Amino acid sequence: MKLRVGVVGLGDQWQARHLPALRAMSDRFVIRAVCSQVAERARIVANEFDADAMGGFRAIVERDDIDVILALAPEWYGPLPILAACDAGKAIFSSAALDVTPDEALELRQRIEDSGVAFMAELPRRHSPATVRLKELIATRLGPPHLLFCHERLPIEDQSNAQRRGDHCPLAWRNMMELADWCCYLVDDSPESLVSSIHLQSDTNQTPFYQMVSLSFPAKKLNKPERTTTEPAEKASETLIKPLAQLSVGHYIPRQWSDALSFKRPASIQVCCERGMAFIDLPSNLIWFDSAGQHTESLEYERPVGEQMLDRFYRAVTSLIRRTTDPQDAYRAMQIVVSAAESAVTGNRVMIEEQG
Repeated sequence: MKLRVGVVGLGDQWQARHLPALRAMSDRFVIRAVCSQVAERARIVANEFDADAMGGFRAIVERDDIDVILALAPEWYGPLPILAACDAGKAIFSSAALDVTPDEALELRQRIEDSGVAFMAELPRRHSPATVRLKELIATRLGPPHLLFCHERLPIEDQSNAQRRGDHCPLAWRNMMELADWCCYLVDDSPESLVSSIHLQSDTNQTPFYQMVSLSFPAKKLNKPERTTTEPAEKASETLIKPLAQLSVGHYIPRQWSDALSFKRPASIQVCCERGMAFIDLPSNLIWFDSAGQHTESLEYERPVGEQMLDRFYRAVTSLIRRTTDPQDAYRAMQIVVSAAESAVTGNRVMIEEQG
């Protein structure tokens, strides 16, 4: 079964991620229509796939020969294509779901749930081959995570990057949202509180050029070994651990010092678990340690993350069991970033309240 696709927006990951994935999965997806705020770019892509270049997203959403919408850039219309697809009952894959205001994010979440359509937000870190493998190890060998450390070190964001990411989600925010979602996915829970601090660029005093966020998760039970007959009863009580995640995003390296980006670069994420620890270098390198020693896994022959996400989206659309947590995950990531901005201003710990 092939899904007929309408592409809305051609973002900065089109050439590197989305185009190769759609070509590799041509047995499952066929592009029928394309639109972009740059009409010539839409025409070139449409000709490549023998599709129609359309003047707007509504014309695509309303076509009867379109099954799913791939919203791959926020562009000028923001979340409007997602809302239109909900009204038309079309499934949505969106890399623009995070480029909205908090109020719009809450409305999106509600509209998606009310419409009943399949929805998937593009959160690539959780679908990378190394992350998928680490989740398997957490369930089998390493046990639940206790501490997580991840840092994203990037060049100072220029104006073109800021515009490409959209009005409501600068590059620093987008990266922090993805890191927060990544940690929540590995812990398999939502944080209950956070504390954050921001160092601002001295020239503008507006754009974050370094931000640190500490996420505190609810307490979890540890899997203790069975009590011996000589062990006092009070020592056999349940042990609780509160997972903690330290996130940071830095845009502090000028482009003329780009060689410094790769100098002693830290692991993408370090995870300390109950029975071992793991280091991930995205997208496919994983080194983990347990009582048996060091284990090195290279997963470069696994499917690229773009194909992993489209495969999951395809199964969500064609399955009789509807996946409903993606809009909640996207909203949670935005809620964390907004709360972190509040904490940085006030200097206080912020409790994260679950929205209904």
